[in-house]
Amino acid sequence: MSAVTSASAVDAARPTGMLRPASARRRRGLDWMRERGMGATVLVAAISTAFGVLLLSATGFLGAWLQSDPYIGGGETVAAVVGILSVLLLGVAVYVASIVTANTFATIVAGRTRRIALLRLIGASARSQRAEIARQGLVVGVVGAVLGLVLGTGAAALLVAVVEAVTSLDVAFALVQPTLLAPAVVVAVTTGLSAWVGSRRVLTVTPLQALAGSTPRTHDEVTASRGRAIAAGLLVVAGVALLGVGILVGLLSPLGVVVAFAGGLFSFTGLTLGAVHVMPPLLRFTGRAFGSSVPARLAAENALRYPERSSRMAIGVVMGVALVTMFAVANESVKGVIAASGGGELPAEMAQILDTFTGIMMGLVGVSAVIAAVGLVNLLTIGVVQRRRELGLLRALGLSSGQVRRVVLLEAVHVTVTSLAFGLVLGVAYGWAGAQSLLGSVQIPPDWSSPTFVAPGMPWLTILGVMVATALLTALAAVTPTRLATRVTPVAALAE
Repeated sequence: MSAVTSASAVDAARPTGMLRPASARRRRGLDWMRERGMGATVLVAAISTAFGVLLLSATGFLGAWLQSDPYIGGGETVAAVVGILSVLLLGVAVYVASIVTANTFATIVAGRTRRIALLRLIGASARSQRAEIARQGLVVGVVGAVLGLVLGTGAAALLVAVVEAVTSLDVAFALVQPTLLAPAVVVAVTTGLSAWVGSRRVLTVTPLQALAGSTPRTHDEVTASRGRAIAAGLLVVAGVALLGVGILVGLLSPLGVVVAFAGGLFSFTGLTLGAVHVMPPLLRFTGRAFGSSVPARLAAENALRYPERSSRMAIGVVMGVALVTMFAVANESVKGVIAASGGGELPAEMAQILDTFTGIMMGLVGVSAVIAAVGLVNLLTIGVVQRRRELGLLRALGLSSGQVRRVVLLEAVHVTVTSLAFGLVLGVAYGWAGAQSLLGSVQIPPDWSSPTFVAPGMPWLTILGVMVATALLTALAAVTPTRLATRVTPVAALAE
């Protein structure tokens, strides 16, 4: 019985003569696709794949144009740089999508605790349950990847047609190529692996939990697990060390930015793994600003009582804010170095070129921010659905529908405000480290001396835009959860 899947285990528990017909079992086998969170995961996979297909198509078109242009003379170097940049941006998008998917499946597993425990009770093993969730993740990833492949190819065809019409270019470029399958395969496999990572809690579910509800782990239960905290700490230490090495190497060569990039990846991965230890102190600090009303106190306590749930919601916002801020700070820092080399004033044409390039880069990075936003909305909605009993109890204790809605809204605001502040700090730090490791070896007149200290530039307008966008995201993300929070009567919620 150890390898029994959920469908066969449930059917095995039925008395003789009560087994489902084969067609009904097949239909039931896809019921999980209608579970909350799966649709958003398909959307995340589709966005990631479409973004990758569009990037590869745009890079290929640009490379074909540079190769055929007689005045540029081949342009192999420019094409190679653009290709490397595209791969890095695709890697960032897949990285963000992986974290969002892992968090989504971890939240889904938390909601399935009682069902998983029931299946364990009748003989299913934890490993078979985890394998089933990984297969579900792979199916979702394949569906999203196929949709993204179609949408991305269509968008690339439209973009190429517009560029050729506007610029009168006639470039021999085959739009449909085998290389476009690469983003789809990478996203599908990554989604399956992320589901596997997010389902690790299945291994800790015991048959006795069939008698309890689907409750997230408390702060004490989370902090009792030391292995993940140690791994997160090691990754953060290694990442910070690589950032320092990248800055030092950057004093001699611009290649220091490569080392710094690896350091940023390691350190942020460590922060993501250790979010349940990093976010609660920050949430406790910002929770004091929400006042002492009953909804405000409940919202603050909810964020702290179940750190896994709030940390999963927070880390996506932190990623989106940090990415956009990082590129904006790096751009301002580069402009400062160029201005210093020109005698204190940045040429207007150079400023326009830098702003245009940064705008394009932030637009591309914005895709990763959109993926993170989808994750926030998804996790908020799943969280409210899984807390129907808790919210029904609040209604039964005397809170009005409006107060329950405010609890959900303030909890979302609490998490996003904390994430915004943390993301801005990380974005400034990563942006400066990137600029310093890239330009630390540049010689600046009149002394023409190096190494150069790159002062961090603060893009206040961009920061204001990020704050406004985060506020709008919070308002939009809370619309569906706040409606769901009061849709069920207290009696019906408590009866579940």
